[in-house]
Amino acid sequence: MKKNIIKIGLLSILGFGAVVSMNSCRDAVDIVQDGELNSDAFFTSVDNLQGYLVGSVYNNVENAQAVYFTSLITDEVKPAAGSGGQGYETHRFYIDPSRSIVSDIWLQNNLLINRATRLIEGARKVTPSSSEQATYNNIIAEAKVLRALGYLQLLTYFSPDMANDNALGTMIINTVPGISTKLPRSTNGQVYAVIEEDLDFAESNLTNQHSRYYVSKDLVNAIRARLNLYRGRYAQAKLYAQRVLSSSGLSLTTALPIPSGTVGSSAWNTDFYKDASTSPYRQIWSDNSQGEVIFALSRPVSGGSYVQLPSYYNTNKSEIGGSPLWVMGRNLFNILEGTTGDIRRYAYIDPTSTINPNYQTAYNNKDYTTDQIVIDKYPGKGSASTKNDVKMFRLSEMYFILAECAVNDSDLVSAGNYIQQVRQARNYLGAATTPTYANQQAAWADILKERRVELAFEGHRYIDLKRLAVKAGVTMDRNNTDDRPGITVENLPNGHYKYTLPIPLSEIAGNPNIQQNHGY
Repeated sequence: MKKNIIKIGLLSILGFGAVVSMNSCRDAVDIVQDGELNSDAFFTSVDNLQGYLVGSVYNNVENAQAVYFTSLITDEVKPAAGSGGQGYETHRFYIDPSRSIVSDIWLQNNLLINRATRLIEGARKVTPSSSEQATYNNIIAEAKVLRALGYLQLLTYFSPDMANDNALGTMIINTVPGISTKLPRSTNGQVYAVIEEDLDFAESNLTNQHSRYYVSKDLVNAIRARLNLYRGRYAQAKLYAQRVLSSSGLSLTTALPIPSGTVGSSAWNTDFYKDASTSPYRQIWSDNSQGEVIFALSRPVSGGSYVQLPSYYNTNKSEIGGSPLWVMGRNLFNILEGTTGDIRRYAYIDPTSTINPNYQTAYNNKDYTTDQIVIDKYPGKGSASTKNDVKMFRLSEMYFILAECAVNDSDLVSAGNYIQQVRQARNYLGAATTPTYANQQAAWADILKERRVELAFEGHRYIDLKRLAVKAGVTMDRNNTDDRPGITVENLPNGHYKYTLPIPLSEIAGNPNIQQNHGY
């Protein structure tokens, strides 16, 4: 069986600019002919379909590269003192079609779409028994949801304007591509139609699951809520976000209880930062609790060849002695530090951090070691200090979506109430007050600020600035110390073409039908 999985999998990146690298593999593996799925040999039973779903579709859902890219190019991070320069070009906005971080996001999501399509196509060769029919339908439904998620990820990073159905989107892969397949980009509207068709099927055929590691109807609703928000379809975004709140059985994870004693003291830290923390909110990030997580990518302590998201920020451990590569940007820290009772000040930052209140003076004196705010949102789990689940959808995002929808409806009171509910859950003193907004711009700005804090290091900030900064009357917000001394820190201006990624050079070189994004 292993050989068959490899045989099918090797074709999964053909047609995506990888022809050159694949040529060297042909001598080693018997590759099927152009356009041939060979499903008669592999997809022979419902059990085979289930095995391929778990081993080749779920295992290729990956968001770590996009999370890392978002941190680098926005105002979430600054280089750590001990970094060797990894990612500096991206942090300084050197983005072009040859960059590997761009091709990683492109190829990984196209790989997911391709694997899901292979399963969906291969399933046509299998005739389930009556007792297997529900399981068979559920397998196809899960594959379709994961395919829709891959499309959503691609549009998020590579479409110049998700609110414009006529803007260029990505390639539509609804049949198994052959070696010679060269697909053009379809419009957003065409891709949206494919996504909706997949999600409609899933909604009718899914057996609802409540494990955060598998597709569920809650995930379908969450995808639809995010997708419609990005499209500017607020009525639909509101409908699906409310469905998640009402049907998921989840509630916002609270800060309390926290350890007794003085917050931030040595004894308090010992209890708070242990693997099974006292705080429910901290437990989300050490993977000891599902909490409010709707969907996460499982990253077990042992086994699997996954991208290790925590290692993008910290080489060995999320502490000052763990060779941090990137530390928290100063202005993000200032928000956390300035908010009384905010559990995220501790949940996101390791207590071994060196925090210099005179950071500006130190920076001017080229002292880059005394202000190192170690990112601890991914603290590892158990004996694996650089492995954590990748959280792709959480309930707090649904509250933010509802807040945006309320602002669009000029219901500023409801918008403030939604924001207050998240802040209240995150406050260990019960001191969160309900915001009041003078106008829509003030509301957009506050929502963007809360998303910046709550969803930090989860891959949202890049698309959020692209969507909301102009409405909010703000820009990217790097501190002038967010790079090495001697480097002028810049913010990417609103509307800049680099808020959309280029189609990778590898794709352009191998696919003459693909169209590049503006500016590249």
